[in-house]
Amino acid sequence: MDKKITDTRVLVTGGAGFIGSHLVDALLAADNQVVCLDNFATGRRENLSSALQNPGFTLIEGDIRDRQVCKKAMENVKIVFHEAALGSVPRSIADPAESTSVNVAGFVNVLHTAVEAKVDSFVYASSSSVYGDEAKLPKQEERIGTALSPYAVTKYTNELFAANFAAVYGIKVTGLRYFNVFGPRQDPRGAYAAVIPRFVTALLRNESPVIYGDGTNSRDFTFVANVVSANLLAACRESREHRVYNVAAGGRTDLNELFAFLKEALVQKGVPCAGVNVEYAPGRAGDIPHSFADISRAERELGYRSLYDIKSGIWEMVGYYMEHFSGK
Repeated sequence: MDKKITDTRVLVTGGAGFIGSHLVDALLAADNQVVCLDNFATGRRENLSSALQNPGFTLIEGDIRDRQVCKKAMENVKIVFHEAALGSVPRSIADPAESTSVNVAGFVNVLHTAVEAKVDSFVYASSSSVYGDEAKLPKQEERIGTALSPYAVTKYTNELFAANFAAVYGIKVTGLRYFNVFGPRQDPRGAYAAVIPRFVTALLRNESPVIYGDGTNSRDFTFVANVVSANLLAACRESREHRVYNVAAGGRTDLNELFAFLKEALVQKGVPCAGVNVEYAPGRAGDIPHSFADISRAERELGYRSLYDIKSGIWEMVGYYMEHFSGK
């Protein structure tokens, strides 16, 4: 697919977040006018340090559940990338009401205001968590199981609303099921930090990271540049039928292998962590055992290609954590 987004006014909800900020930077680099809507509940201002220097960037601080804020953010916008959400399976188990409020009510609010603003294309972040207890690998879009967490329920509910809005209102909506995204700017701090930044920062401190379970759980770890590429391609999709696509590297790495890859990369970059080993703890509720994506639909219909595999993504990423979190 050779279509490009340029000289277009776009909205990125959650644009101060890990994935959203990378998308903001890519859109600005292509000479678009980018509006970011974020309430900084999980997003960080430093993620926007480059964007804030760009005259084509507008920051609106507010909540996606606030209808008037969404209407303001949507003014003259042609494309919406909806990244705002409360992520994390454990967070949703600890506070299902708040996760549902943000991820479902907030999603519907943004989608409805997009309909009213007559946007050309709406792309939203779904999640591989919707596959739930479906055991067959690789995961294919048309085959899902029973959700294992409130977070998974919220993301599947988004897909149902998106399909309904496409049918009822005629808006072009595309869902992207992200598989364990990692990369620079992913925050390693807090109770709900993702596994890769937690492992990296522990190794930088010469401490043993914790693996929940025996380390044989596997994931399709996906570098953030792959996700940005998929979003840009999805926004240019011609069909107005609602579709969801797996966005992944199309590989499978268990947590023991992941730890070894991260340690190897850091040692090669001069970090003295060769003697560090993992600690094991009981498995966590809501975690699916294995996640491995079939990306053939995205390849066929979007022209998507995985730009980075797990090892090349790790090599690109670890320098960021060495710069920002060494000794912390």
